Amino acid sequence: MKGAVLCLALLAGVPSLVSAQKQEYVRYQAGGTTWYGRLDGETIVQLRAAPWLGGTPTGVKVPRSKAVLLAPAVPSKVIAVGLNYQTHLGERSAAAYPGLFAKLPTSIIAHNDTVILPPDANNVHYEGEMVIVMGKRAQNVSKEGAKEYVFGVTTGNDVSERDWQKSDLQWFRAKAADTFGPLGPVIVTGVNYDDLLLETVLNGKVVQSQRTRDLIFNVAEIVSYISRYVTLEPGDVIYSGTPGTTQQMKSGDVVQVRLENVGLLSNPVKQRAR
Repeated sequence: MKGAVLCLALLAGVPSLVSAQKQEYVRYQAGGTTWYGRLDGETIVQLRAAPWLGGTPTGVKVPRSKAVLLAPAVPSKVIAVGLNYQTHLGERSAAAYPGLFAKLPTSIIAHNDTVILPPDANNVHYEGEMVIVMGKRAQNVSKEGAKEYVFGVTTGNDVSERDWQKSDLQWFRAKAADTFGPLGPVIVTGVNYDDLLLETVLNGKVVQSQRTRDLIFNVAEIVSYISRYVTLEPGDVIYSGTPGTTQQMKSGDVVQVRLENVGLLSNPVKQRAR
């Protein structure tokens, strides 16, 4: 009996052991209407609002096969971290703090949507990334408490036009052009964000592969640092950085990004005619 009481007391002291159950959430369209939902196998449990806003079930269930999955969040801000894996930095030294830039909400597209390359884009690269989804308003939060503000993670591709990165005053069009932010299809909670396998596949060939434990700045450090300067709102997303080297994407290519315990994001690529 004493042993059982002691065991219960220990469990009570570490709630994460009890509450860290994996859950998967989507945003989808069915019957001409857009909803948030929680995945239960191949069934979507419809929610009244975004899960980070306390959306409760409506009582409706939809087969996943009957729904069109959309980008899983509609962020007010899309922030990204650059040069956050040593394998991407190469021989350069890591910075003392995360290097940030902004993408635009209009760059976000969903799983299976097409990445459209502008006609004058000649050197566009994929960047497979883990994407952080905020669950609570975060303003000047500590590194120790930062994860309490994170709802979950999803899969992303920080599409980047390298020539524009080099030549433009800022990375505005190189990173934030329309369709340059593939995201989704699923947001996952209850997994260890700091140790997931991230891989990018170009036309069936693995071209990036690294674990998120190798991030120079981890999830808590990223969220805390950004929140010193910019208030993060529920549903905002943060692209956390890409590993290794990247290659040019061309019209006709298919780029897939897969994140362990989270999901697969796939997008065809097409160049827009002049």
